[in-house]
Amino acid sequence: MDAGIQNNAEHYVHDLSSPTATGLCAEMLGVADEACRAGDFDLAADIYTSQLAELEHTDRGLCLRKADALARGGRISDALDSYCIAANLQALRPDELQILVEVIAHTIHTNKEQSDSKTISVGSTSNSSFFESDEMEEEQNLDLFSCRLCKSLLMEPMSLVCGHTFCKRCLEDDLAKECRSCSLKTNNSPRQFTMDGLRVNVIISGLIGKWFNSESRARRYWSEGECLWKKMDLTNAVLKLNTAIDLEPCECRLLARRAELFMEMKNFGQAIKDGDAMCRLRPLWPKAHYIKASAFRSAGRNEEALQEYFCCLALKSDWIAVKLEAQKILSHMISSVFVTDGLVTSMQTLPGGLSSHIKPSFLLSSLHSSPLRDQAEEGCSKEPKLSCSKFKDGNSSILPRYENVNSGISSPFVQPVLKRKWTVDTKGFEPPNKQLKQDNVSSCKTLPTFSGERQVPSQLLDSADFECSLCMRLFYEPVTTPCGHTFCLKCLERCLDHCPNCPLCKENLSEYLATRAYNKTLIMEELLQRYFCDELSERQKVHEEELKELSNLNQEVPIFVCTMAFPTIPCPLHVFEPRYRLMIRRSMETGTKQFGMCIADELKGFADHGCMLEVRDVKFFPDGRSVVDTIGIARFKVLSHGQRDGYHTANIEYLEDEKVEGEELTELLKLHDSVYDQALGWFTTLKDDMKNQIISHFGQLPVKDSDPQGNPNGPAWCWWLLAVLPLENKAQLTILAMNSLKDRLVAIRRVLIFVTRKRPR
Repeated sequence: MDAGIQNNAEHYVHDLSSPTATGLCAEMLGVADEACRAGDFDLAADIYTSQLAELEHTDRGLCLRKADALARGGRISDALDSYCIAANLQALRPDELQILVEVIAHTIHTNKEQSDSKTISVGSTSNSSFFESDEMEEEQNLDLFSCRLCKSLLMEPMSLVCGHTFCKRCLEDDLAKECRSCSLKTNNSPRQFTMDGLRVNVIISGLIGKWFNSESRARRYWSEGECLWKKMDLTNAVLKLNTAIDLEPCECRLLARRAELFMEMKNFGQAIKDGDAMCRLRPLWPKAHYIKASAFRSAGRNEEALQEYFCCLALKSDWIAVKLEAQKILSHMISSVFVTDGLVTSMQTLPGGLSSHIKPSFLLSSLHSSPLRDQAEEGCSKEPKLSCSKFKDGNSSILPRYENVNSGISSPFVQPVLKRKWTVDTKGFEPPNKQLKQDNVSSCKTLPTFSGERQVPSQLLDSADFECSLCMRLFYEPVTTPCGHTFCLKCLERCLDHCPNCPLCKENLSEYLATRAYNKTLIMEELLQRYFCDELSERQKVHEEELKELSNLNQEVPIFVCTMAFPTIPCPLHVFEPRYRLMIRRSMETGTKQFGMCIADELKGFADHGCMLEVRDVKFFPDGRSVVDTIGIARFKVLSHGQRDGYHTANIEYLEDEKVEGEELTELLKLHDSVYDQALGWFTTLKDDMKNQIISHFGQLPVKDSDPQGNPNGPAWCWWLLAVLPLENKAQLTILAMNSLKDRLVAIRRVLIFVTRKRPR
């Protein structure tokens, strides 16, 4: 038995508070309880039977405990006898039938799995069992064009800033106010990312209307019907849903909504028909059986409702509400049976000729032939034969009993119903090529597959539908703006460099620009990969070639024309020009995070020497400006000047200091130590406020290097000193271009002597 059923049963103990309970043996009852915990339900039932036999009057609580033990042991027929005896003493409460309902549902579940495994072993092409939970089945049936909230075709699709797309109405109705795929909170986002700021995705909406015209129209009628339903205009709401179903007769969720609407209109007959159609279309969908059961229940057809509730529990065993409904029906049915003069009679019969009271043989037959299968195929249609047995209670009645010759399970009722078929059409469980042959779904032009995948007609595929309106090429890394327009990521960024408005509708995108929330629209990306794989690969090659060209740090290196920069020295930049926004972004995209810095030159545009900078951090402002934290890493000489997309470029070669040896090295070391001490003395004599300003901007004076020639650019303290000394850019550039450490030290010493003498006393 399923562990969940057993655990529930262990917490469920019937009350033994009746007056007759005083004659019971506490020790024997303790042994019975221990037997139940150990799983020996037959022993427990025998003990309860012996205890009942010793009582002068039948104890109701003990009967229920015996019934539970028999049910848990698989002896459903005997359990039903005991439940009926308890009901004859006092009407059963729904909670007293919890064990019976769970055992029956579990048995149907087990039979269903065994039947499916046999079907698969003899030639089914499926790689997994047909039996799946509701959630797994729903997730499996979703495709690219399904909304993850309503599980139906996207209608008025809206793409969130995270890149996931949902129906507009689903987002408006979603109480969680977050993306169900990545948990992005939409209510805490900037205004443009909330429902007030978002617009329908223009391209996705157009593609869905083009590719799935009929289903898209059905979704619109469906939505209109829902709106009318909310306004309680039920008649017109039904007309809208009817029109939608005429367009898409195989849409189970649409049938489900119409069935619910029919129930609200008290039109239970039509609701049952829709429920039956759903069960044929998707026999493993628990909600289909639940809606059908609800319709039966509302129509007063409790026996058929109970069948469908058991179908629900067989497919989804943890559905608490369904368990309670099944328990209510069972308690009513059993309590409505009275034992009079040795015969079992029912109180009334419904207009359809079906008894409104329980027939245990109906339950028993369901355990040997799953209600989710055709009973004829399971060999359960043989005639039962009559036998008699005695059951001793206070009045010693002899009850007629019908016994199934195949199963050996019997039940104390006059009318045998073992041959009665369940109302679920079990042909729905045939392999896919045999499904949906019923008359009421024969109008479906295309049978749904198990995967639920929608197929785009090949003649409707057109790469022109996936062209960026800015570069006129196939989308690459498509992103959708809050106003609903889609562009290549790089194309959109370049446009926003110049103006914070949408290139198409001119809506202000300042908040979108400020957050840099440029996540790819996932549905667009997947559509490109699926239907235009070759074109996308070619587009990707072009993009990679461009990045490779941009990442070359010798050829066409981007040059920022601004100020002097030195190796190892921080150089914070305020970037506001569109051309430099593009340049900085490209340096980040290529992964090099480097570009050259040169001062301006009136003739050539920029100087012939400069310093390579490496980006350490970038902070963006809402208007597109940014503060870029960089640090110098290497010197270079410009070989040729150029331009790309508005900013300067250059072919360069890197500079390194010439190394010396012997006596020259000895002299260099003496000079190095002398100039360092001179620099340290100059810095320590500065006023405190000036000293603090230098330290806050450039940091402390670096320590003296033990090996001045260890770095190709020379000692770091030289560049620090050159950056803080009051020199013109041209003088600094001259020293930067030197490839002799000795010459650089001599030049610095001269500057120190000059600034020291010029300092006021």
